[in-house]
Amino acid sequence: MTMLSTAAAVRGLPQQQTSAAVALSRVAAFDSGVPTMLSDIDQLPSIQLGEYTLQFELGEPTAMGKEVAIKELRESPERQKEAVKELARLLEAETDLHYPKDNEEWLIRFLRPCKYYPESARDLIKRYYSFKVKHSDVYNNLKPSGEANIFKNNILTVFPNRDQCGRRILVLELGKRWKHKQVSLDEVFKGAVIFLEAAMLEPETQIHGAVVIFDMDGLSLQQTWQFTPPFAKRIVDWLQDSVPLRIKAIHIVNQPKMFNVVFALFKPFLREKLRGRIIFHGTDRDSLHKYMSPKCLPPAYGGILELKRVESDQWYQLLLKCDTEFDAINSYGYKKK
Repeated sequence: MTMLSTAAAVRGLPQQQTSAAVALSRVAAFDSGVPTMLSDIDQLPSIQLGEYTLQFELGEPTAMGKEVAIKELRESPERQKEAVKELARLLEAETDLHYPKDNEEWLIRFLRPCKYYPESARDLIKRYYSFKVKHSDVYNNLKPSGEANIFKNNILTVFPNRDQCGRRILVLELGKRWKHKQVSLDEVFKGAVIFLEAAMLEPETQIHGAVVIFDMDGLSLQQTWQFTPPFAKRIVDWLQDSVPLRIKAIHIVNQPKMFNVVFALFKPFLREKLRGRIIFHGTDRDSLHKYMSPKCLPPAYGGILELKRVESDQWYQLLLKCDTEFDAINSYGYKKK
């Protein structure tokens, strides 16, 4: 029995809610490549954590996922087929864009967050790649093997479970754990990009999306000085316009009063939709639990989930096996002039 199914049995949670951004589940292999991946990896990368296996969750959506896709994303076999065909047609006009033309799974990756409106998906693709060009200093050759430092410092991780709505849970601890003289905010951003690029491979996550927890416990005055308006604008532009993933909520927990100084840098760039998804909880766990069930949270956040934290370095060992996938991701984009 895997850790995943054990947790489901202990807590009585649906199994799809106890799978992870990159998940704990049985090892699976595919005969001719992994369907949602762009590289020629022919077996699902995995690592052993004791008796458990840590790996990506790239199979068919669960029954819950399929239901949500129908209700929230307008997904049906007929609409999917029509939208894929139309998006492929629209992209033919983007002659300066190099993209995986014959990969339907890749097209679906952008159609799902756009609720199967082909024009919107085309625009998202263009923004996604334009953002990479604009911030080429961050994105050039971005892959796990080049970003060991952020993972070794263990300030960014993904819970080994989904929330009650099937969403991935990404956690950034930018207080006590963050040694700002050792890890720059650019490195934190790169780590978050790597995690979300990996999450985008998962059909279940394409449907449900993700939530982010910023744990600011212990944020110091010196740490607040690391944040700048250009950095704030980059993060907001990324989240609002350039991530082909449904970011459903951003929870700020354990923040001291001086966090207001940091948030003031972000506010001018926030549009109403994203601003409404940022929730401040402080140390009020009841407030957090209005949005995230205690069954999906560890005791540190007032929860009752007893899954052991998966450390950043453990995720890193898995991500390292996907370097070739990130090489493939990096091979696409606007052609250099």
